Amino acid sequence: MPKPYFRFVPDFNYTSRQKGSNSTDYTQVKNLFKRGKIREDIFGEISFFTKYSIIGDERPDSVAYKIYDDSTLDWIVLLANNIINVQDEWPLSQQNFENYLYEKYLNIETINAVHHYESKEVKTSAGALIFQKGIKIPNNYTISFYDDGLGTEVTTTNIAVPVTNLEYETQLQEDKRNIFVLKPRYLNIIFNDLETIMPYKKGSTQFESRTLKKGNKIKIYE
Repeated sequence: MPKPYFRFVPDFNYTSRQKGSNSTDYTQVKNLFKRGKIREDIFGEISFFTKYSIIGDERPDSVAYKIYDDSTLDWIVLLANNIINVQDEWPLSQQNFENYLYEKYLNIETINAVHHYESKEVKTSAGALIFQKGIKIPNNYTISFYDDGLGTEVTTTNIAVPVTNLEYETQLQEDKRNIFVLKPRYLNIIFNDLETIMPYKKGSTQFESRTLKKGNKIKIYE
């Protein structure tokens, strides 16, 4: 049976703002402020998850269908990676990525302009690592070191490699493709946890039932 996220989210009655409404009229909606999450003892344990690389224009629902045979479990994919804003935290489709580039950089010349410089790997003649690859450095960066293999001081220039705006933005998107997915055999733990934590508890004057709270009355101005 499909288990969409909003099946677990309780409702909330707030004072209706519709024309002609009074302070005793309410509109029932889902309480989006009550957000479920994977509990810490599971979220922090790597054995509950599998590494996954998002392919092409895959969306959370298509990943959920591939892993769980249920596209309505897209919210499990998002919870497993603590993703709140899909627009910012999930890789863009190819078309949306191209649109984003032109909206941000305006033209192809700017897209291909240098964003920053990163280091090349520098080693001694004997293979000892002196400077790591991929560190942001200024252009024309120079490094000097004593090379044991040569028995002399060595100065290396031009270790800075230009990274264009396109390469920079592409790498940001690629980094977002590396996610974790909860192993299917642990799904029922998450479902049971949400069944426990999402319902309302008695004790509040707003309590109506385990699945419904009522907002405070507000004055309606005509």
